[in-house]
Amino acid sequence: MAKRNPSKKTDQQPKKEFIFQKKNYTFMFIGIAFIALGFILMGGGGTDDPNVFNEEIYNFRRIRLAPTLVLIGLGIEVYAILLNPHNKD
Repeated sequence: MAKRNPSKKTDQQPKKEFIFQKKNYTFMFIGIAFIALGFILMGGGGTDDPNVFNEEIYNFRRIRLAPTLVLIGLGIEVYAILLNPHNKD
């Protein structure tokens, strides 16, 4: 039976690894940027006088473009979470 040398570590420590890698975080930041841009584009269109209605609230940017950007951003976030960075495809 061989003696163990206490100066050498034969037990290897398990490698600590994050769940997400750089590629995941890159897509997450892109998704956050899309969502933030969508919410920024949704803002505005109000009026200082509460008795005056402003039709600007119903323009294309606020009704179609901004919500579409938010949904695209959420889709990118889901993709970033499900992305396997170790896959070599």
